[in-house]
Amino acid sequence: MLLHDLTKEVTALSTLPPPPAVLTLAGSDPSGGAGIQADILTLASLGCHPLSVITAITVQDTVGVDDFMVLDSDLVNDQARFLLEDIPVLVFKIGMLGSVENVAVVAQLIADYPDVPVVLDPVLRSGGGHELADDDLIAAMRDLLIPQVSIITPNSMEARRLAMNDPDEDEELSLDEAAKRLLALGCPHVLITGTHENTKEVINSLYSPNGIVRADRWERLPGSYHGSGCTLASAIAGMLATGLMLPEAVREAQEYTYQSLVAGFRPGMGQSIPDRMFWAREDEGAEGDSD
Repeated sequence: MLLHDLTKEVTALSTLPPPPAVLTLAGSDPSGGAGIQADILTLASLGCHPLSVITAITVQDTVGVDDFMVLDSDLVNDQARFLLEDIPVLVFKIGMLGSVENVAVVAQLIADYPDVPVVLDPVLRSGGGHELADDDLIAAMRDLLIPQVSIITPNSMEARRLAMNDPDEDEELSLDEAAKRLLALGCPHVLITGTHENTKEVINSLYSPNGIVRADRWERLPGSYHGSGCTLASAIAGMLATGLMLPEAVREAQEYTYQSLVAGFRPGMGQSIPDRMFWAREDEGAEGDSD
């Protein structure tokens, strides 16, 4: 391409509106499977501009988490507010926060932007089983954060743990009861994913105070995946940012996540990773077939 032709193309692109900005607050996963790296990949794949605030630094690979360090809440707050003073944000996506102090500053942050939808992925443990939240942090999430968010996206294990009114409660809650309790905290929508349930298909149920809004069934794929929950929550945030209403955003985000899992790959010795750019590689394959 000649230089003047390239200049014309760049000039034409510069007149397009900017992509919708989504602010994600989450821990860093150096494997790229989960955490803020998964959020960034997902949001970029969906045509959004990801703004990222790191809440914790982890030492992990595809097998599991070896260690993590939670960042100081003042630094988390400064990262976010510096960005928000500069760039209009359409949606917040919240992942691992790591400390009660971080829960408190993020709760105040979203309270200052009440018109911005919030998607909360309540990361309580890693895919490998490493605990990332204690009872105090869970209590802070219940009291300060969940009442303010637009939707919370726990898996069935997280939903039951968050919904327990007493940490010593040993009766296994039904998912309907867990959703009812979470909704009672003030969250208008709860999406409980069924990956950990003993069902032939994976059933993801979206609840509102009026009951189940939708229940979507997906073929249960073999193996385990690192970062599927992060991908789903970020995809919901991205779909909301592009203008979809919440029930449709949830449906489209599930479709995107499922396709990323089908195209997933196993780069190391542990879990597989969703391929959030599956559509780009499909295009590459199609171009190769046409040669």
